[in-house]
Amino acid sequence: MIEKLASLPPVGSALDQIIHHFGADTVAEVTGRSRRIVKKTGRDGIDRLAVENRPGSANLAETQSFMDDEKRVLIFSDAGGTGRSYHADLGVRNQRLRKHYLLEAGWRADNAIQGLGRTHRTNQKQPPLFRPMAANVKAGKRFLSTIARRLDTLGAITRGQRQTGGAGLFRAEDNLESPYARAALRQFYMLLHQGRIEGCSLTTFETVTGLSLTTDEGGLRDELPPITTWLNRLLALRIETQNLLFEVFEQLMAAKVEGAIAAGSYDKGLETITAESIVVTDRRTVYSHPVSGAQSHVLTVARKDRTRPLSLVDALAIVRAEPQAVLLVNTRSNRTAIRVPTASLMLDDGTVEHRVRLLRPTDELRFGLDALAETHWQPADRKLFCELWQAEVTAVPEFTTSTFHIVTGLLLPIWRRLPDHDCQVYRIQTDAGERIIGRHIAPTLFATMLRNLGFDDVPKLAPEDAWTGLVDGRIGLQLADGLILRRSRVMNDYRVELIGFIDAMVPRLKALGLIAEIISWKLRLFIPTTEEGSSILASLFDRHTLVGVTDRTSAA
Repeated sequence: MIEKLASLPPVGSALDQIIHHFGADTVAEVTGRSRRIVKKTGRDGIDRLAVENRPGSANLAETQSFMDDEKRVLIFSDAGGTGRSYHADLGVRNQRLRKHYLLEAGWRADNAIQGLGRTHRTNQKQPPLFRPMAANVKAGKRFLSTIARRLDTLGAITRGQRQTGGAGLFRAEDNLESPYARAALRQFYMLLHQGRIEGCSLTTFETVTGLSLTTDEGGLRDELPPITTWLNRLLALRIETQNLLFEVFEQLMAAKVEGAIAAGSYDKGLETITAESIVVTDRRTVYSHPVSGAQSHVLTVARKDRTRPLSLVDALAIVRAEPQAVLLVNTRSNRTAIRVPTASLMLDDGTVEHRVRLLRPTDELRFGLDALAETHWQPADRKLFCELWQAEVTAVPEFTTSTFHIVTGLLLPIWRRLPDHDCQVYRIQTDAGERIIGRHIAPTLFATMLRNLGFDDVPKLAPEDAWTGLVDGRIGLQLADGLILRRSRVMNDYRVELIGFIDAMVPRLKALGLIAEIISWKLRLFIPTTEEGSSILASLFDRHTLVGVTDRTSAA
């Protein structure tokens, strides 16, 4: 056994392996090492390892050789990368796309974030592609998660733009401490308690992790271990147990993220729209602040995008590269697709849904295997597939046009009047050079938003008539910002009550003349049923626009 161990080749470091593979003439090393082992070819043509001494100016020379495009590969570390820039600067010769691999993230996320910034700076021709590397030990993603979370936090405090720090470098699945991850962990605990995770029982999990999930009565605790504790304990488990538990967690998290995307509630941060043409076709002012004069605008934007369908040559290349790829044709519509495997999802009941991805000329679809079997997609021979695929590609127009709406300007005073669905924020630059940042409004909610802001089909009702209808209990009023006025019976007396307010509104509403009372330990607001009620209602209309009138005659 000792002889066998002695005959094993040494395991080189990642740095040495990269240099030995690509060669010292191709790799620029900026690490601060004074000596290194390199491969050198002797006169006999045999490669031998030799120790090479490096002067103190090696870092400067290596950096210059990379920026001058003399060496295509650059390796830098904390020790050698301080104070230097490696981005595709417009003033250097090497303006190629940087593909930045984060190989050893280390324990300190701030150092890794600094390293990522070396290749992503201003005055660059193009931003880099970041590729965080992780081993097949699933729990090792814990360190990449910390970097992703801190980048998101940095973006949140930088001009309010979440992508300013993260710059979209990481996917939602990379941040294991996000709200989606916490929801997935809660579901993981429930499935573990119900015994629906194969390969690991609740007792085994509590024993190997030292975490207690159950009460003395056997139920699941209300206060369960947080995501950070769970990730840290996972690192101490055996590799096979880590991978088993982490795979279940990843499936649950992917299901949460896809559910949020489908529901329109997934937060992508600030998204920059790039198109062939962006033109503002309509602009209207919807709000003006009474003190500062700042305004809110609703813009209708027309965009034109160049379509780039997947060519038949590229489609067949995907089929050759993927052994499990299947050529499909829809027997009803004659559309074509390439079926390739994709990640499975774990449903809320603990069952695993095996899914596939259908690649189309201009888009892609995702199906569960059971759901796909109920469709008209059927395997097809290569000749028919090629004919129909090429026909689809030929029929695709060169450009597509679409219209969307955004609200820009002063948004905070009217935020509650905007739809709760789809809170995506866009950054655009028009063909005229105007730069705009605003919140996207879905086309189906555009008319509702205008009514909330006091436009289009706003009911015309004088405050005096509205007050009479409220006191008599004939009508109810829907105001902007989610407020509702109606008659309520309190202590055997009819009163006009305002509901739907939040805590921040209370001082302003009381200043308008509304009366606050605490009934059954709950704060309620009322308009006095006196002669001043009509004038208070008129002041309330000025602050919160009337958007709807409901008939309460039948309810009364």
